[in-house]
Amino acid sequence: MKVPMSSPDLTDAERQAVLGVLQTPRLSMGPELESFERELTRRVGARYAIGVSSGTSGLHLAVRAAGVADGDFVITTPFSFVASANVILYERAVPVFVDVDPETGNMDPDLASQAAADLSAGGPAARRWLPRRGASEARQPRAMLVVDVFGQPAEYDQLRKAVEAEDLAVIEDSCEALGAAYRSRPAGTLGDVGVFGFYPNKQITTGEGGAVVTDRQDWADRIRAMANQGRAPGDTWLEHSYLGFNYRLDELSAALGRVQLQRLDELMTKRERAAEWYARRLAEIPGVEAPRIIASTTRRSWFVYVVRLDPAIDRRSLAERLEASGIPTRPYFSPIHLQKYFREAFDYREGDLPVAEDLGRRSLALPFSSVMTEEQVEMVCEALRGVM
Repeated sequence: MKVPMSSPDLTDAERQAVLGVLQTPRLSMGPELESFERELTRRVGARYAIGVSSGTSGLHLAVRAAGVADGDFVITTPFSFVASANVILYERAVPVFVDVDPETGNMDPDLASQAAADLSAGGPAARRWLPRRGASEARQPRAMLVVDVFGQPAEYDQLRKAVEAEDLAVIEDSCEALGAAYRSRPAGTLGDVGVFGFYPNKQITTGEGGAVVTDRQDWADRIRAMANQGRAPGDTWLEHSYLGFNYRLDELSAALGRVQLQRLDELMTKRERAAEWYARRLAEIPGVEAPRIIASTTRRSWFVYVVRLDPAIDRRSLAERLEASGIPTRPYFSPIHLQKYFREAFDYREGDLPVAEDLGRRSLALPFSSVMTEEQVEMVCEALRGVM
């Protein structure tokens, strides 16, 4: 490929940090993890941070901390990576999808508010939001799992009002939004619990890995215990107070993440610069809509660079022609409710969530990272211009 789809931004400082761990006998649950967690709480302004093995494992722990159980409803978005809905299914609960805002791709706050009220009321009011099978009208909503899509926070002020009226927990999936801010408040701190992911294409990476942040000590204690095989404070190595999981973040990953986190502002600035290069060039290409930053977003944390194509453009053919020119692309996202498993389990159909489906048909991720050069952006845009 002439231009890679994404690349981590690593320096000798990260390499030396990892090598330093290899020279010690402590590869799990040591000082690097503690340092990384302290740095993360300082960065996002949360009281507690728990390093975990992935964003998905962090979301699963958050769902359990919120008390979500068999048959409960969790209001969430269909326009996301599938993990945000999978973690609800892990607890045998029911993801209740509401459609998204056409500008941001984030959950529509008006629809989410109405869904919360109707599901709490039950009966016919609830039925309009439920899948055709696999859910009982007699159950109640337990939580709202909100996703900050592509690094732009959702409309939390309105969403918080909705959940407070119905006494629902708010789980903030900020796996794509480390460093973002909503009305000057950091992403990850806008709900009862927030989750970050550190996969290699994210703003910072730990290889794999993630973290959970919260201001609630009871939730933090339980999440930390569940991530470590259910060992509560005071338990010995072979005592387990909770049903737990092996969701720990190891020392090597934490060391890498600690240095990356210290560089977060630098890495975000590089991504912002690449996004600006794209925006200027894409403005000259008809049929391609660049992403925008809405008024409530104090700072967007660019995760991927996703454009929207005119409905008349054949996205698959366009992507194939770009691939032949050495430019990789990805459709982002395929709506969750139309994934094979969700169709079979809940009988979702095309047309159920039209805005998410429209975005799913027209969205295309272009190569993007903090190490991307202006020359590479120009190559992508020239190739795009040439195949339109």
